[in-house]
This record gives sequence, C-alpha cells and structure tokens, in this order.
Amino acid sequence: MLAIRLLAEPDRLDTLVLPVRPVGGDAPAAEPVPTAATPPDGVDAEAAALAPAARLTGRAGEIRSHLRPGRTPAGLILVGIGDGDEAGWRRAGAAIARAAADEEHVTVALPADASPEAVRGLCEGLLLASYRYRLTDAGETPALAAADLVVADPDDHAAAVETARTTARMTRLARDLTNTPSSVKNPEWFAGQVAEVSDGLADLSLRVRGPAELAAEGFGGILAVGGGSASGPRLVELDWHPAGARTHVVLVGKGITFDTGGISIKPVASMKLMRKDMGGAAAVVAATVGAAALRLPVRVTTLAPLAENMPSGSAFRPGDVVRHYGGTTSETTNSDAEGRLVLADAISYAVQELKPDLLVDLATLTGANAVALGKRTAALYTESDQLAADLLAAVEAAGESAWRMPLPADYVEYLGSEIADLYSAPTQGAGSVVAALYLREFTGELRDRWVHVDMSAPSWADSDDAELTRGATGWGVRSLLRWLATLA
Repeated sequence: MLAIRLLAEPDRLDTLVLPVRPVGGDAPAAEPVPTAATPPDGVDAEAAALAPAARLTGRAGEIRSHLRPGRTPAGLILVGIGDGDEAGWRRAGAAIARAAADEEHVTVALPADASPEAVRGLCEGLLLASYRYRLTDAGETPALAAADLVVADPDDHAAAVETARTTARMTRLARDLTNTPSSVKNPEWFAGQVAEVSDGLADLSLRVRGPAELAAEGFGGILAVGGGSASGPRLVELDWHPAGARTHVVLVGKGITFDTGGISIKPVASMKLMRKDMGGAAAVVAATVGAAALRLPVRVTTLAPLAENMPSGSAFRPGDVVRHYGGTTSETTNSDAEGRLVLADAISYAVQELKPDLLVDLATLTGANAVALGKRTAALYTESDQLAADLLAAVEAAGESAWRMPLPADYVEYLGSEIADLYSAPTQGAGSVVAALYLREFTGELRDRWVHVDMSAPSWADSDDAELTRGATGWGVRSLLRWLATLA
C-alpha cells in the first residue's frame, strides 16, 4: 500500500502537486490555492499562468500534468479540489494516484488551513485509487510508492491519516476477498482468511462453525444452500468486544463464495462474476477488523454465513421447505434466491442469541437493486427514520451512495405459503423490496432496530472512477466504519 508521510517542509521535490480551485466569473476558471509551504522560486507564477492556459475549471479531480526537465521540481501537477471539502480532496487524491502512476514519489502541498477531514479525504483517494488486484506479474502496475503531504502542522493531521490508512486498508481487504477467484475461494478458505487478519488483535475473538455444528444447532438455510457443493458451508462469528462498550451492533453479511444459481442455474453471462456474491460478508468482516484496529468503543459482532451454491445430486430443490434457525420454515421455489436463506439463519441467531441493540445486514442480494437505482447506489431498508438518517449520513460522508427504499405493507401477502411459514422468493412485487420484506420476518423484537442494505450493484465497478478501481469496490466498509464511530 502507498506510503504516506506528513511533513511541514518538503524534503524531496521530484513531482510537486499543487491544488487549484474554481473562481467566480462568467466562464469556468481556476486559480492555485496558497499552500502551507512556499514552492520553489517561480513555481507559483508558473502554476498561475498554467491554470488558465490549460482551461482548468478547478472541479474536484480535474488534473493537469506539466513536465519541467532540468528544473526542480521536474514535474508539476495541478489538481482541482472543487469546494475543498473532504469529498473534493478524495477525488483529488484519486486523480493524483492515477496521474502519477508512473512516478515513484509525489509531494502534495496542502493549504495552510487544510482541515483533518480534507487530509483524510486526500489519503483515502490516494490509497484506494492506487489499488490493484492481480494474480500474475504480467501487465502494468503503478510505480507510485510514496506520497508526502506538506501541511502547516503535521501533528494536527496524524490521527486523520491513521484513520484514513486503516479505512483504506480494510476496504482493500474487502476488495481482495471479493476479487479472489472461486477456484481459490470457498467457505473454508474465507474463514481461514478471517482468522489470519483477526489474529493478534486484542478483544477480537473468532468462532467458526462447520457443517456438523451447523446441523446440530439447526442452521437449515445455510446447510440447504451449501448442500450441493463439495466445499461445506461455514458460519463465521467475529466479535469485537472492547471494555466499557455500551452499544452492541450485529453486522450480518451474505457470503456466497460462488453462486451458480443451484438447480435454478444461471445463464453464463449472469454467472461469470458470481465470485462477488460474498461482497457483503467481506465488507462486514473488514469493518469489524477495522473497528478493532481503530479501537472504536462499540461492541461489534459480525456474522458471515458462507456457502457455495452449486447444482448436484445433494443440492436443495425448488419447492423444498427449509427449516431455519429457531424453527421458521421457508418454501424455496427458486434456488437462485439463496442469499436470503443464509441471511435468515444468521439474523434469527443474532436476534435470539446475541440480542444486540442494533442489527444491520449487507448483501449482494438482487439484480433488482441495479434496475431500481443503477450501478453505484445501494438500496437501504429500515422502519427507523433515525437509523436511516444516521446511516445515510455516514454513507455520504464516506463517499459511497445509498437510497432509502420503502417497505410497503401490500407486498407482505406475497410471502404467504400454503405449506410453510414463508415463501422465500415471490415473483410478485419489486424484487429488492420483497427480499427485504422476507428478511424482516426474521428480525423479531429488533424489527424497528434493523437495517437491510442491498448492495449488489455498487459492490462491483466496470471501470476506474475516482477512488474506485475496476472490479470489487469494497462497498460498505467505509460507510460502516463512519457509522460505528458515531456510536461511541
């Protein structure tokens, strides 16, 4: 991961980055922002002349590179910061990481009055946009290894840099887990990765249930979905329990390590990226490890039900009735609606055994999420206006996107089954909404303290954009860490 240093004066000027901002007027224009450290002689004037000549507008993430052979610095980069808020600096950081990908080192000069939030945004942009996942040494990888941030007082920003570094590291962890091909990634492997990343962190404990324990304790949904695979299912329970924590949050993440659709098999085009179907589990695990690393004073228990949904002679069938943890039964007429079955087990267990104050689940649950909200926005469901407001505020501050969706009462009748308590995958109603209503049936006394986030669409990016890189996005890690930090 890119090394970041805070400095009061630069000690290396290979490539210098100067911020520019919009200026008023009829035509879009930009001007350099005065910085904490004075650039070498003539650079300020050069930047002031270059900004209008390059027709820069100062919008966040706008970039212009300028070579200066034989001079110091040898390279000059002007980057737009927009309003200069955290979001603007995050986009600026991402633009810098890409513009300087062939350099080994950059120095970024920040304004004297740069806020810790601005520094955090810049660091997150640099660290996330420079992420790459490859299983081969072939192909281009960024050469950029280090960035120096020149600020008025490094001590004022040390905490912001450390928080950004941990947040980015955890987001990159979730991306790594999600990007890993399913030829490597199965439930046992995933549980092993959780054990590895959580090892040595004080007050963080791990329990992993295998097939025998799941059967003995009645986790029928997880066993049904995982029954068709040679790789048996698991239930990861990761508990961050700091002394003095007054609030207990349970996070549940869908962990289907590959989804063929089972007996209701998917077409090839819909199946080829199904290694990402454990993006929710990756996000909640990474957020919990991040909470432990940041020592957030809130108890967080993560449940990651893990299964591989495969067609075979032992796979569950459309029309089967599954008995979930606690005894509720589901008629499952579509084996490609498997995520809600494993989530139902984990949610029931959380409600009945862990009894948290708040319950949040993240899941790459439905294609309907993208139909309703597009590729970048998650669908958020809850009956609590306060929880919705708090989580949406955290999502926005983190630079991610979600939209609150309704839980209409007139769709509930579609969940009725003649032979079981519930019908897991009705064809009536809106797909993402009905899936949320189904999960709500398992929340019991936590119904008004539960949030479901369908993040199937934003869990994957088809191309690079700002701090996102093509592939898994790690959606939810940044938002959850922001929100958990508010619960202290």
